[in-house]
Amino acid sequence: MGVYKDIYDFASKAGALEGYVYQKEKVDLSYLPGWVDNLINHYHRLPIEVKEDFQSLCNGTIGRTIQSLLPHLGENHEAIKKLKSMTSGKLPSAPNDFTHGR
Repeated sequence: MGVYKDIYDFASKAGALEGYVYQKEKVDLSYLPGWVDNLINHYHRLPIEVKEDFQSLCNGTIGRTIQSLLPHLGENHEAIKKLKSMTSGKLPSAPNDFTHGR
C-alpha cells in the first residue's frame, strides 16, 4: 500500500473509533481491543516524517476518543494506555473539545 493509502486507512479508522465511542452511555467495548491494536499497527507503520506532519491532528482525534472512553474504562486500562502511545503533548480536555490540531 502507498503512503497516502496508509494515511487514509489510519485516519479513517481513528475517526470511526472516535465517532463510535463519542459520549455514549452504553458502548459495546468488545470491539475495542482489536480496533485499538489495528490502529497501533497502522500508526507504527507510517514513516516518522508523515506522523510529524499530522501528529497534532492525531492528538485531537485520539485524545477525544480517550476522553470518551475514560468514564467506561478508567485511566489504567490497557486500551487507554495504547491509545495514549499514539499521542504526544497536551490532549483535548473533553470528548467535544475540537480546539486541538488546528
